[in-house]
Amino acid sequence: MNRDEVWQAIDHERSTLADLFDDLSAKEWETASLCDGWRVRDVAAHLTLAHGASLLQMASWMLRARGSMNRMIHDTAVQQAELPVERYSALLRAMVGSRKTAAPGLTPFEPLIDVLVHGQDITIPLGRDRPMPPRAAAAAATRAWERKGWPFWAKRRMSGFELVATDHSWSVGQGRRVEGSIGTILLVLTGRTAALPHLSGPGAADLRARLSPAAARR
Repeated sequence: MNRDEVWQAIDHERSTLADLFDDLSAKEWETASLCDGWRVRDVAAHLTLAHGASLLQMASWMLRARGSMNRMIHDTAVQQAELPVERYSALLRAMVGSRKTAAPGLTPFEPLIDVLVHGQDITIPLGRDRPMPPRAAAAAATRAWERKGWPFWAKRRMSGFELVATDHSWSVGQGRRVEGSIGTILLVLTGRTAALPHLSGPGAADLRARLSPAAARR
């Protein structure tokens, strides 16, 4: 996907997520998302912050978070989540057409990953179906795989495996073959263990064992 196509995919995801927000019940807003310790409303609030911030504001947030990027992301989302949930859809729709990223220096692929994956973080626990567009999911998965280090560490975590999409012409890695839809693979690449049962192939059981929460605690 070229840059314009990536932003068009982001616009589509933001628009349809805003429609979803309009349909959520009070109970659904308070449901635990796939993000550990985050409610649906916290994830939604985080998505409305993707318009970006100045370097000065980012520095202030990082200072309050004592230098922890994860803490800063969590704290800003929780603060934004104090807004009435009725405002989230309007805030997200206002971002459609914007070409700003969440922080200086990021590519358009970061907000693409954000909106695709967080859409699933919200809908999977709610039992709501939200198919991922395969081409957009493939572009996001490629970025998640190629991005070095934080926050995904995908190549290191999945070394020794070949990941192959069953619904798109896409594969990465070398080793034991693991198959799944490109949306499932994107979720696995970004650390969503809820997607692990949906993998198949000769290496699926070994990859599940490596990435399961129980393995991480050992």
